[in-house]
This record gives sequence, C-alpha cells and structure tokens, in this order.
Amino acid sequence: MRAVELNKDNWESLLKRPTKSVEDIAQTVDDIFKEVKESGDIAVKKYTALFDGINLDTLEVSLEEIKNAENLVSKELKNAIQQAKVNIEVFHAAQKTERIAIETTKGVQCWQEKKPIEKVGLYIPGGTAPLFSTVLMLATPANIAGCKEIILCSPPDKKGEINPAILYTAALCGVTKIYKVGGIQAIASFTFGTETIPKVSKVFDPGNQYVTVAKQLATQYGIAIDMPAGPSELLVMADDSANAAFVASDLLSQAEHGADSQVVLVSDSLDLIAEVSKEIDAQLLNLSRKEITEKALKNTKVVLIKDEYEAINFVNDYAPEHLIIVTKNDDFFIDKIANAGSVFIGKYTPESAGDYASGTNHTLPTNGFSKAYSGVNLDSFMKSITFQKISKEGIQNIGQTIEIMAAAEGLQAHKNAVTLRLKEIENV
Repeated sequence: MRAVELNKDNWESLLKRPTKSVEDIAQTVDDIFKEVKESGDIAVKKYTALFDGINLDTLEVSLEEIKNAENLVSKELKNAIQQAKVNIEVFHAAQKTERIAIETTKGVQCWQEKKPIEKVGLYIPGGTAPLFSTVLMLATPANIAGCKEIILCSPPDKKGEINPAILYTAALCGVTKIYKVGGIQAIASFTFGTETIPKVSKVFDPGNQYVTVAKQLATQYGIAIDMPAGPSELLVMADDSANAAFVASDLLSQAEHGADSQVVLVSDSLDLIAEVSKEIDAQLLNLSRKEITEKALKNTKVVLIKDEYEAINFVNDYAPEHLIIVTKNDDFFIDKIANAGSVFIGKYTPESAGDYASGTNHTLPTNGFSKAYSGVNLDSFMKSITFQKISKEGIQNIGQTIEIMAAAEGLQAHKNAVTLRLKEIENV
C-alpha cells in the first residue's frame, strides 16, 4: 500500500468511489422494469434464468422448504443467529418513542403518533455471500415496528434454492412471504407487483450498484426506499497507538464483500501504514475469498494526514459507510464526526461486530450519502402522523392569525374556512 499525502490538488480524487455511474446502469434497469411491469411473473422468471441460471416453475418458497431449511442449519449457527437477534431487538426496541402531545395555544391540541408501514419489501443478497445477517437487520425492526406484511426476495442458487440460513432466519424473524427472486427483477416486482409477488410501500436492501439504481428508479413509481446503498466501504482512522494486525483485519473484512468495495486508511504515521501493509499481505494468504478481496484492494486508498483538523474534515467530506476510530485522541474525532453511517471506536471494536451481533444496524448509506441519510433504524419502518383538535376557544385564539396569513397569500378559501366558524361562534 502506498501512502498519499493529502493536499488541495488530490482531495477530490481521494473522495471518489470505484462505482459505475448511474448512466452506465440505468438503461439495463429501465428495460427490466418495463418488462416486469408488462409481463409480471413471466419476465421475472426470464431474468432469473438469465442472471441466476435456473428455470423456476414457482417463485414462492414453500412452507416445506422453510421447515427443511431449519434442519440444514447447524445448532451452533442457530444459537449465534438467535443471540444476534436478541441484541438487535434490544437496540431497536429502545428506539421506540411515545405519542408526543402538546397544547400549542389554549384550545389548540396537537399530537404526533408513529404508525408502521403496512407492507415492506426486503431484498437479501445471496450471490457470492448469502447475507442471512441482513435478514436480522431488516426483519427484526420491521417486526418491532408492527409491519403487517414483510415480503422477502433473495436470488436462488443453481438448484433453485435459497440458502437455508436465510430461510431459517426469515422464519425466526417473522417474514410473511419469501420469493426466489434476485437483483433488478426483485426490485421491479416490489415496485409493480406481479401475479405472485405483492407490491410493497417501501423497499429495503444493502444491494449492489444495479440494485441501488433499481431502487432509485422505483421511487419514480411511488415506492419509498430506505436509502441509496451500494458497494460496501470502510474508512479507518488510526495513529501509531493502533494495532496494525487489527487494522489490517478490518480493512480486509470490508474488502472481501465484493470486488467493487473500497477501504480507506487515514493515518499520521508512515510506520503504522507500513506495518498494516505487511499484515494485509500476510492475512490475505489465508482468506477463502482471496481473489475477490484482492480485486477490492485495488480500490484501496491510504491517506497520510498529519493535522487532526484536516483529518476530520477529510473524513466528513468522504462520509464513509463505516468508520473505525483507533487513536490516542478518540474523543476529538467522536465529537467532531458529522458524516458516517456507523462508527466503531477503539481497538476492540471491529466493524464486523456491527455487521452481525452488537445490535446496531448494518444497512447503511454508502457513496457519501451519509451526509444526508441515516442507516436503517426503527423509524425506517414507520411514519409519523400529526393530529390536531381545536376547540371553540382555540379557533377564537388563532383564527385571526390564520385569516391574516391566508389573505396575505391570496388564498381566500383558506380564510373563509376560518371566518365562517368565527361568525357561527359570534352568532350563538
């Protein structure tokens, strides 16, 4: 790994991600969307055969398949999934808020209540890595929120099956329907509905670049999405107090997600950077996904920044999906971090803890979107509804204010809606 010292000339280039532009992908996505909208299940099966290499008679996973999956998952993995689920439940249940009610003016009562989104669609990647952990991260808060229908799509393997750990976790977390559909066609199915797959109100997933563009297209058809999430990324902020082996393991853990993942190391220590580079070379030899990881490492950026304020400015500008802070002055960075999906503090806090079992959610904004988007949380599965109830006294107290403002905007009917009520009160 070669360190690049940050300066005003290379700042922008160091912020770039190794992703394709929307223009490169949009036409493919648009074509599939149009076909699914017009042909439903026929189009879904066509693209399942094309992209996943399997011709399916039925798209829905049967109850028998779900029951069989439980027997195919080891007791050890079941226990791990269950423990992770408990931690995720505890953290997300703590995010519940009570009804907020206030009397803004005498006789004017306003309140806010949160209601669950009734029907949500969860897309679970299942290609090079079957992400049953994402089922936990999405279905658990959906259940806590009270969503009535939790629909899951995941791509089948060459045998036409979904990984048993995904099916087991889905059943454990209360998913109501499961379909063997992947990629763009899954998002299109959620968007329009087909003969088999129901249309949903909001789509959630941590998918690849194609799925991210598909989600963005879905919004043009009235479907909400969690966020624009794409290839995984990690930025590690570390000084010479960090353990080089730990830092290397964290960088590798994100790089192994996919060839288009990106990892970034920011440090003020050339010695640490050199040690981390050696550790990466050594640890890489033993990885099962070595080939994928090596491709991702080509996107690695190592940035030498001596000044703490410049370092935190760069981090906030990069706005990473995952941020690890391992320095002698962690509190400085914790206090000043403004843009990050999820933050991991100290040498004993690996990013993989958040991916699996600490309790926080791993579905997070990438590509700098953490400047404006939050990661998935309980509120992602809910919407806030405001209420108001105004008494006779209340409309008398605010009526003239409304009339004056409505008249100033030239909206006579708005004013009349108040004036008629005030006149009735006066005539009683």
